[in-house]
This record gives sequence, structure tokens and C-alpha cells, in this order.
Amino acid sequence: MSQSSDASSVGGKGLAGGQIGTFSGAVLGISSVAPGYTLTASVGLLVAAVGLKMPAILIAGFVPMFLTAYAYRELNSKNPDAGASFTWSSRAFGPYVGWMTGWGQVVACIIVLSNLAAVAVQFFYLFIAQISHQPTIADLPSNKLVNVATTLAIMLVATYIACRGITTGERVQYALVGFQMLMLFGFAGAALWKVGTGAAPGHLSFDIDWLNPFTGLSIGAFVVGVTGSVFAFWGWDTCLTLGEESKDPDRVPGRAGLLSVISILLTYLLVAVALTMYAGVGTTGLGLGNPANEENIFGALANPVLGAFFGPFLSLAVLASSVAGLQTTFLPLARVMLAMGVYGAVPRKFAEISPRYLVPRFSTIMSSTVTAVFYTVVTVLSEHTLTDTIAALGIMICWYYGITAFACIWEFRRSLFVSLRNVVFRFLCPLLGGVILIGIFVISVRESMDPANGSGSSICGIGLVFFLGFGILALGAVLMLIQRVTAPRFFTENTLHPRARKVPAQTLESGRPKPVRDLV
Repeated sequence: MSQSSDASSVGGKGLAGGQIGTFSGAVLGISSVAPGYTLTASVGLLVAAVGLKMPAILIAGFVPMFLTAYAYRELNSKNPDAGASFTWSSRAFGPYVGWMTGWGQVVACIIVLSNLAAVAVQFFYLFIAQISHQPTIADLPSNKLVNVATTLAIMLVATYIACRGITTGERVQYALVGFQMLMLFGFAGAALWKVGTGAAPGHLSFDIDWLNPFTGLSIGAFVVGVTGSVFAFWGWDTCLTLGEESKDPDRVPGRAGLLSVISILLTYLLVAVALTMYAGVGTTGLGLGNPANEENIFGALANPVLGAFFGPFLSLAVLASSVAGLQTTFLPLARVMLAMGVYGAVPRKFAEISPRYLVPRFSTIMSSTVTAVFYTVVTVLSEHTLTDTIAALGIMICWYYGITAFACIWEFRRSLFVSLRNVVFRFLCPLLGGVILIGIFVISVRESMDPANGSGSSICGIGLVFFLGFGILALGAVLMLIQRVTAPRFFTENTLHPRARKVPAQTLESGRPKPVRDLV
């Protein structure tokens, strides 16, 4: 496809159209979720909150995400746009809600990028330690200087790949996602085999009650667990931010999103049950509740389950998962910032497109830079970066996913009850998903003020998670007001309102799309 035709893709932002199909979109969605990274980072947190109910809490976190996925699908079918939640909420509720929704989406990506990089560093040195038989090398990430320096190097490589175009990243993802999924299924199978032969330290028999989130949990434990579980499914909406680059923008992104989120649930349940049966939830030894294993479950269990020869391959799989997730998370982050730049919600510089690779290169580079600064600061402030950022990420996710669910209801308010299909997919599913997510958001913000609900790190007695979650969200409101004063057009004219004239296709002039003021 020529550049000229690409430039006139659905949203007219200069992105390369017709690149992503249903399967490739689902692969990118799975890659963004990064199952290997997510499981090793979140299993310990979930077990600490809910014990044997870890599989059940994964199902509980899946429910609002799955319901909200239908809201995303319906909104995308009407208005495929790289801005996704930002664009749709701006259309539904106006520029201020839209801007804050976009901010939540941007910050969620930045937080998870820093998290992915942290896990990548851990498993990079763990893999080297395993293959070199030098255990002390695995301790290098505890040195903050080494940790930050290695993290920045990994992010630099991921940024370079992301700037080379979406098809380059897509080819890399097939290999990385395939390898990590193969190793996860192999790990689960080996763990279950050892349970069956009596060689597992936990040796628990499967109990169907493990899958029931409605028994044996207090409200507080349930909310903390679901917040972590929601994090575990975050990232599938990458498929939706690629709508303008899809082969069938009206259908492919929604189908890819649903396929990816269901595939992830099945993978999580298989691995979660296998882990529970093999290791148990004890607080000593290989138990999933052991604080020493909390931030690196696979690091502790790889060799015991797979043996000394295959164990390092699981570490390599988690490293691949983290790097894959790092690279694909740049996609939605850069495209949301691109959309915000195109519509005037942030400085126009973010609307620039690389004339060679047809990607938002400036937004990608800025995303990487901000993430690097954020990671460095949080690493200095907290001894347990993963625990605090995962909890904060859950707050951000519930915020912007919940608003998007309600945006679907408002967008289709005049046709909600014209058919049973609309009642189910445009009203009931978004309503239930939105109510659950906003409810979790409110409770999570309150609970985050207690340092005990994170790593214990605090500022003036208030939990660091509160500042990383709600505090950064409040910072967005300040930045929004600054943008309102310095560049008010997005707020005063609401260029994304349905009654506003649609932005036509842009032409590329020296790699820079025309300013919105010349287009709307």
C-alpha cells in the first residue's frame, strides 16, 4: 500500500492503514498483557490477598474487563480511532472528562512500561545466572544503579523497535508471544505432572471452590484482590487503539480484543491452578505466600518444576514476555498521545508522524523518556517498586475503563432498546462493567491511603500507592487546566463532539500532519 493511501486511512492521522488482521491484533493484545510477566508479578500479590481463592479472583477480575470489552467493541464499530477511550469519552461527555480519561490511559501505560522493564531486568540477570551457574548475578537488580541503568538500556531497544513501524513490531511479537505461551503451558503441564506423581511440595488436590469468588472472602480482601486481577487483564485494548491501522477497522479490533481477553483468561486459570496445586499458598519454602517469592514466582519455581536444564528457558520466556509487552505497550500510549495532539488536547508536536515508517515517533520517544524518569524516581522512593506500581495501576485502569463503559451507553442512548442485541451489548454489559469498575476505583483509592495495602512505603504517613494512583490522576487535572489556559481550542470548541465536523484525512508534509485548526 502506498504512503498516500495509508495517509488517508480511517482517522486521517497519517498512520499506515490495512496492516492488522484479527489474529495479528489478538497476538498484539496478548503481547501487551504479557501473560508471563503478569503472572510472575501478580500471583504473589493475589495470594497474599486471597490465598487459595487466587483462581477465583482472576475470574472476578475478568468479568468487568470482559463486559467492558463489549463497550469497546461497539464504540470502535462506530468510530475507530487511535485515541480509543480518550476519543470516545470526549465525544460522549465533553473535553474535560475526555482529557482526564486520556490522561488515565497515558499514565496506566507509563506505569506498566516501568513495571515491564523492572521484570525484564530481574529475569535478564536471573537467566544469565542460571546458564552461567553464578547465583550472585541474579542479585544484581537489587543494586539500584545497575537496575536503573539496565532498565534504561532495555527501554531504549524497545523504543527503537517501536519507532521502526508497526509491521516490524508485529513480526517480533509472533516469535516472542509464541515462545512465552509454549513455556507457560509446558510449565503448567510439568507442575501438574509432579502433583500427580507425588513430587510436588504443596501437593494439593483441586477444589472447585477455588473458582468461586463469592465464598470465603471479606470485602476488603475481595477488592484488593480484584484490583490486582484487573491489572492482570490490562492491555488487551491495544487492539482497539490500532483500529485505524486494521484491515477492517469496524470489525477486526473488536474481534481481536475479545479473542485475546478470552485466551488470556484460559491461560491464567490453567497456570494458577497448576501453581496452587504444586506449591500451595504457604508462607515458607516454595509456597506462593512466601514474601521472598512475592515479586518473582517463576524465578522461585522454574528449576523445581522444570529442572535445571529447562528452568532457564522459563526465565527466558518471562524475559521475552516483558520485552514483548514493553514494545507493544508503546503502541497504545503513543497513539493516544497522537490523537490528543491531533485534536488539540496536548501540544501539536505529539501529532507528528514519521514520513518513512508512518508511526507517531515523537510520541513514542516522549513516552519512553517519561517512563524512564518515572521508573527512576519510583525505584529511589520504594524498595518494592512492583508491588506499589501494580496496586496504583489498578486504580488507573478502573478509572478510564469505567468511563469508557459509560461512554458506550451514552453514545448509543437513542438506540439502546431497538433490539435485544443492543440491550445486551450496548446497555447491560457496559453498565455492569462500568459500575463494577468505578466501584472498585472508589474503594481502591480509599484503601491505598493505608501503607499496609502496598509495600509499606509512605509519604507523610500516607501510602505511596495513593500518590502513584489517585495523586497522579489529580496531577492530570492540574495539567489539563494548564492546557486549557495555553491552548483552549479543544476545550472551548470541543472538536470531538459528534456535531463537530469530522477531521478529514490529513496529508503528510515533511512528516507532519496539518494542524487541527486547518482541518476542522
